[in-house]
Amino acid sequence: MLEVDKVISQRLTSSVPLVAQISQYIIAAGGKRLRPALLLMVCGALGYSGAHRFSLAAVVELIHTATLLHDDVVDASTLRRGRPTANETFGNPASVLVGDFLHTRSFQMMVEAGSMRIMEILSEATNVIAEGEVLQLMNMHDASLDEEGYLRVIQSKTAKLFEASARLGAVLAESTPAVEEACATYGQALGTAFQIIDDVLDYDGDATEMGKNLGDDLREGKSTLPLIAAIRRGTPQQAATVRRAIEEGSTEQLTEIIAIVKDTGALEVARDAAIAEARRAMSAAQRLPANPYSAGLLELASQLLARRT
Repeated sequence: MLEVDKVISQRLTSSVPLVAQISQYIIAAGGKRLRPALLLMVCGALGYSGAHRFSLAAVVELIHTATLLHDDVVDASTLRRGRPTANETFGNPASVLVGDFLHTRSFQMMVEAGSMRIMEILSEATNVIAEGEVLQLMNMHDASLDEEGYLRVIQSKTAKLFEASARLGAVLAESTPAVEEACATYGQALGTAFQIIDDVLDYDGDATEMGKNLGDDLREGKSTLPLIAAIRRGTPQQAATVRRAIEEGSTEQLTEIIAIVKDTGALEVARDAAIAEARRAMSAAQRLPANPYSAGLLELASQLLARRT
């Protein structure tokens, strides 16, 4: 990961000072770096130790960072990773344009690998992510969204880059199609579980630990799995309260909404869905060669369910 951070730092140079300033601002905020770590772990599990693993791990982190810049503008977010978002600090126009810069820089870097297959994986992933963003926008304030519609959004918007990161590791290692698909399945399942838990924490987390405001999803009118389950399992009055909050994008009754989500067992429903995805990821990881890296992939899927930030 230190090598990946070196690559990121080197490639964020620009003759336009504001581009470098905003890029460094959001990268320096840290984060879990799960996507590049996933690519490195898959490479280790499959025995690939070439330098391309560092540059492509940097690419997936830059793509992810670009989506964060755009997301925060669309969602009017003010806090990420415990400090003001880039759009809050530098304004929306600069954040959008620097997000574009990170996307184009990532494509410059992926070309350097000299592989059409790698280009195909990453270009498809970025396209699917963009579709997922638009789909989520269309679903805003829609209290009728069901679990299938919710999963379609998160598997496009979040899980796709996890899937691509894991698949890239297999491609770099020149693995068989069966092993490549096992890696892709692991990444998609892990990313799905990660997002479900993220949505649970919006109603059951600690704002200080998470570095973002509780209830942000509700304020944005996002119908996530905890709310979908609460509507399905609650009394007519409880369901009506949750629906109204989604449709209005209101956090005025956040305390009551959190109580409804907990009282109806909606958090357990969501956690059970995350557990099922984590198990699917672990089943896929067990099809890889047994070594410390594949053991780490199993541990990652297991620990994901205990995350609080």
